[in-house]
Amino acid sequence: MTLPGFVMLLCILGAQATMDLRNAAAMAAGLCNTKPTDVVFIIDSSRSVRPSEFEQVKVFMTKVIDGLNVGPDATRVGVVNYASRVKNEVSLKSHKTKAALVKAVSKIEPLSTGTMTGLAIQFAMNVAFSEAEGARKSPDISKVAIIVTDGRPQDNIRDIAARAREAGIEIFAIGVGRVDMTTLRQLASETLEDHVDYVESYSMIEKLTKKFQEAFCACSNAATDVVFLIDGSKSVRPENFELVKKWIILIIDKLDVSETNTHVGLVQYSSTVKQEFPLGRYNNKKALKEAVKKMDYMERGTMTGLAISFLVDNSFTPNQGARPGVAKVGIVFTDGRSQDSIRDAARKAKDNGFKMYAVGVGNAVEDELKEIASEPVTDHYFYTADFKSINQIAMKLQINVCQVEDPCECNSIVKFQKKVEEALQALTKKLEAVMKRITALENKIV
Repeated sequence: MTLPGFVMLLCILGAQATMDLRNAAAMAAGLCNTKPTDVVFIIDSSRSVRPSEFEQVKVFMTKVIDGLNVGPDATRVGVVNYASRVKNEVSLKSHKTKAALVKAVSKIEPLSTGTMTGLAIQFAMNVAFSEAEGARKSPDISKVAIIVTDGRPQDNIRDIAARAREAGIEIFAIGVGRVDMTTLRQLASETLEDHVDYVESYSMIEKLTKKFQEAFCACSNAATDVVFLIDGSKSVRPENFELVKKWIILIIDKLDVSETNTHVGLVQYSSTVKQEFPLGRYNNKKALKEAVKKMDYMERGTMTGLAISFLVDNSFTPNQGARPGVAKVGIVFTDGRSQDSIRDAARKAKDNGFKMYAVGVGNAVEDELKEIASEPVTDHYFYTADFKSINQIAMKLQINVCQVEDPCECNSIVKFQKKVEEALQALTKKLEAVMKRITALENKIV
């Protein structure tokens, strides 16, 4: 073979490597494993939104949709368009494929009148999220509303938004330009830092695409046994104990609870330990949350070491519903210094391979929290001075729970990286073979 022939071979191999990488990217597209969800966009198209700006909102919706696993048994998407009146542009049952959904979004036109945000939320509750329009009643199917607005509403939104959240609808509020920030906070679900977004102009709304794609991205086959270990000592006080129950529910809302994925158990402790319910008793979010609400406050002392020992010796055993070979996560919540030693129990929990999170409030001792927490400690212990601030911990802790078995990066990213590595390895081997042949040819020429 001549030298020009070898040069051509190198070009061919380079082109093939490029194609391999393109194929990897193509395989990555659309493979993010999103949890089945009913998603409704509620889009402000009042007269303050110019036609060109409304087009940018449509591009944003399209890009978010592009990252979803759209289908009748996967994620369903609806679009509500509003100004002074409300129009159901796309119902949850309308389009079974991503292509059809994107095409429908591209045809939406602005209404160009007032800003009746409250009316739009009421419509979403009564119509868009109804079974007649394709919403699913299963407690395992999350309901999510994404509101995009650029102005102050002309009607009441506070009470209507609260009713929507109480009905189980998770609300994200996106504000643009001169939007009223108080309005966004009244619309959004907790935690506000995760559910409220602001951009200065519609040209910047596309930057939020990645956030929402990640928000809907779910861990694949993330089978996990999670047990909450809750301090019910007298220092907590009844009103704060109710806040703790809401905190637990907020975390449950973010878990992939099902027969095959996440199971949840609940233990309360004070001077003694009480198992409220074991792992696997409730395998849907609705039943779990109802059981948490019924938990009665124990009062008395703070035997955290005794409680962790109970977790190790009882909660995470097969007799109490724990599954062999499944990641184990303990979440310890306390508001004060333990009246017994926690060292041996905490060490045993971690030695057994349990992922331990420590959450402290008020008079909790940070050294004890760090002793309970798994490595790296900074990722597994949380502290706040006030019970009213504990919801801010919930989202961070939920993300880490999701990471127990899988780093919760979309499968598409993982597969893409694997394909790239395989393509580069193959290319390296081919180039090494070519270089050997070039060297042999050069020796012949000499």
